[in-house]
Amino acid sequence: MFNGDYRLSAIYRSQWQSVPVSYSTFNMNGEIRVKPKKLNKDMLGFGLMFNNDKAGDAYYGSNQIYLNGTYIYLAKPDSSLILTVGLNMGYCQVGFDYTKMTFNNQFDGFTFNNSSSSGEKFYWTSSNFVDVNFGSVIQYVFKNKNKLIYGLGVHHINKPEITYQGNDLSQLNFKLTNCLSFSMPLSIKTDLIAEALITVQGNNYELVPHASIKYHMLGNYNKAVLAGFCWRSRDAVIVRFGYHYKTMQSGISYDINVSDFNMATNRRGSLELFINYVFNFKSNFTPKKRTCPVFM
Repeated sequence: MFNGDYRLSAIYRSQWQSVPVSYSTFNMNGEIRVKPKKLNKDMLGFGLMFNNDKAGDAYYGSNQIYLNGTYIYLAKPDSSLILTVGLNMGYCQVGFDYTKMTFNNQFDGFTFNNSSSSGEKFYWTSSNFVDVNFGSVIQYVFKNKNKLIYGLGVHHINKPEITYQGNDLSQLNFKLTNCLSFSMPLSIKTDLIAEALITVQGNNYELVPHASIKYHMLGNYNKAVLAGFCWRSRDAVIVRFGYHYKTMQSGISYDINVSDFNMATNRRGSLELFINYVFNFKSNFTPKKRTCPVFM
């Protein structure tokens, strides 16, 4: 759901650099909106997404490629109410570098010997699987440019298996993602943005409320800056800054760790950068051929 023809986005996150087992994440995606002639007002969306994660001493990581398809329904002619449903399917590969690991059997009582047998047996050091996800979003814009957005994501519908021991005992549980966003103008140049992200998977959950102030530097809304705070329940306080110019949005955020893990992190959590850019391609005007009245 964006106002344009194409959108490119990228996110980079570096976490826990003060701890030997640091984490890094990179995401890139591209999307396109098309309007088939058979649809009077509705549109279709298609996208391609790539994710990469790397964590820990054993370089445990994942590579994921997803294809996205979306149906965009304009419930009102003025686009004040928009509904979307989408399907996301991807091929995922996860694994680790066995040579980076050490085991008790390789310690002879005095020194560690990397050439000694570890005594461990891994059938595979990588696992491949197909992942299926579903999502839906509703956006409603009402008086005075107030905007309300609710999104629901259902992840791992097919409950894929991830195992390195040749069994089927390890599966990804269903994950539900709820995102609620509300924005309203406080003045001609200032907007208030309030959001909440609630994620539930198995016995685990994550709650991230967020509030920001967006200041428009020009009266035509072409340039704006944003500043705000998030709070990840029982984990971190997040400081966020953003810069918007025309169809580009960019931002930076930093996590201040407040969990029990701060004994190792010294309050230093993660740095995250993001950017997305929307392209608009106007069709060229081709005048119809007409006969000059002089020669009629």
